[in-house]
Amino acid sequence: MERVLITGGAGFIGSHLCERLINDGCDVICLDNYFTGCKDNIRHLFGNDRFELVRHDVTVPYYAEVDKIFNLACPASPVHYQFNPIKTIKTSFYGALNMLGLAKRVKAKILQASTSEVYGDPSIHPQVESYWGNVNPIGSRSCYDEGKRAAETLFMDYHRQHHLKIKIVRIFNTYGPRMNPNDGRVVSNFIVQALTGQNITIYGDGSQTRSFQYIDDLVEGLIRMMNTGDDVTGPVNLGNPGEFSMLELANLVIELTHSSSKIVFEPLPDDDPKQRKPDISLACEKLAGWQPTIKLREGLERTIAYFDKVL
Repeated sequence: MERVLITGGAGFIGSHLCERLINDGCDVICLDNYFTGCKDNIRHLFGNDRFELVRHDVTVPYYAEVDKIFNLACPASPVHYQFNPIKTIKTSFYGALNMLGLAKRVKAKILQASTSEVYGDPSIHPQVESYWGNVNPIGSRSCYDEGKRAAETLFMDYHRQHHLKIKIVRIFNTYGPRMNPNDGRVVSNFIVQALTGQNITIYGDGSQTRSFQYIDDLVEGLIRMMNTGDDVTGPVNLGNPGEFSMLELANLVIELTHSSSKIVFEPLPDDDPKQRKPDISLACEKLAGWQPTIKLREGLERTIAYFDKVL
C-alpha cells in the first residue's frame, strides 16, 4: 500500500485526486492551509482509514514518510493569486523547494502541477512543451506565471543534481464539480451568472480562445504521469485540445442552463492570453495513450448540475 502526499489536497483538483487514489487503494495525506481549499471538498472522506487531513502551509517544511508526492498547492485563479501576489510566488517557490527536500530525504517520487500559464501569451499555436513561452515578468499575472516557471527550474535542477525522480505536468484550463463559485475562472463565472440570472461578462470581444478539460480526464493524466518510468520527467501538457472562443462558451452555458442572461462586454485585462490550446502528442505517447474523453457539453452539464445544488 503506497503512502501518497497531496499538497493542496482540499482544493478543486486535489480533492478529486485524493478520492481517486483512496479508491485505488492508497493511503493519502491531504495537506492544505485552506487559502483556496475547502474542507467541504474532502468532507466525504472523513472517517476513511486511508485518509489523513493536515492543516499546513507548504512555505514551511513538512516531514512525513511517503512514497509519492503530488505538489498541487498554489492558488490558481487570477482573483486568488493576485489577492496576495507575494504569497503566491512564495507558495510556488518555497512550496516546491520544501517538497523537493522532503522527496530527497525519503526517496519519494514527486510530481509538480505546473500550468499552461508558463507559456504566457503564446506566439505559437497550439503550444508544445518545447516552446519557452512569452511571459511578462513584471505584470500583474507574473506572480503566478513566473512562480510556476521557477518551480519547474527547481524540479529539473533537483533531478540533474540529486537524481530525484521527478514529474512535471503543465495543466490547461480544467473545470468540473467542486470549483469555487467565486474563483473568477471563466467556466464557473459563466455558470454562476447564468444560474443566478446575472449578465454574463466577457472580457474583450469574446474572440479569445481557451481549451477546457474536465476534471476526471486530468486526474487520470496525473496518475498515469506519476506511474511512468524514471526516464519520463516532463514537462508534459495535460489538457483538452478542443478550442472554443469565450463567446461560444457563453452561448453554450446559456443554452444548457436555459438562462435569460444577457452577454455584456468589458475591457480585456492586462496580459490576458489571446489563444490557449495544448498540443497533447507527448501525453498520448508517454501516458499509455491518454487523451481526454469528456466532451465540453457533457462536462458542462455535470458541472452545471453541481453548481445548481450548491447555489
